[in-house]
Amino acid sequence: MKSILLIGLGRFGKHIAMQLNQLGHEVMAVDHNEERINSVLPYATNAQIGDSTNAEFLKSLGIRNFDVCIVAIGNDFQSSLETTSLLKELGAKMVVSRAERDVQAKFLLRNGADEVVYPEKQVAKWAAIRYSADHILDYIELDDSHSIFEVSVPKAWLGKSVGQIDIRKKYNINIMAIKNNGKMDVTVTPDTVLTEGKTMLVLGEYKAVQKCFKI
Repeated sequence: MKSILLIGLGRFGKHIAMQLNQLGHEVMAVDHNEERINSVLPYATNAQIGDSTNAEFLKSLGIRNFDVCIVAIGNDFQSSLETTSLLKELGAKMVVSRAERDVQAKFLLRNGADEVVYPEKQVAKWAAIRYSADHILDYIELDDSHSIFEVSVPKAWLGKSVGQIDIRKKYNINIMAIKNNGKMDVTVTPDTVLTEGKTMLVLGEYKAVQKCFKI
């Protein structure tokens, strides 16, 4: 369990609060809007109405006591930038800030953010990949070139073993797991047979996966 300071409770911030609550973390929620504060009370351990660009207000929260500080302010980049910078100045261990554009991400990283999340861009990329190919069921980006894909088994592979299709040798792609009726099997061997209804979790360079599965 971690102690999280969450600043900014718009739609994005509220969803973060809900997920953190489900994961069992302690959440201190902060926003200048009382209505937003009230909307996240069921998911927060504590909540404060206040101006996150005010250094004295942030000091009163005990910034050094939080494992992670998340700045989820969406519509006021100046406030997001000032908040990010102040958090770092006050000794925050880890600052994660939201960006809506590339230039914002650069400024946030230069002014105290340890990491930047870019929800609109990330979701757009996921949706484009997920829905532009019939057999891509999910997608997780690991870095600029490597990703994990959940893919349905191509018809030409049905009834064949992992060793027979040998995509590791041909494309440098690893089959990490096989899913069948929602159940995950990570004990994939060269003798594992691919049958209809199963999906595969594969890891590799995006270009190699594109070529292998004709995305």
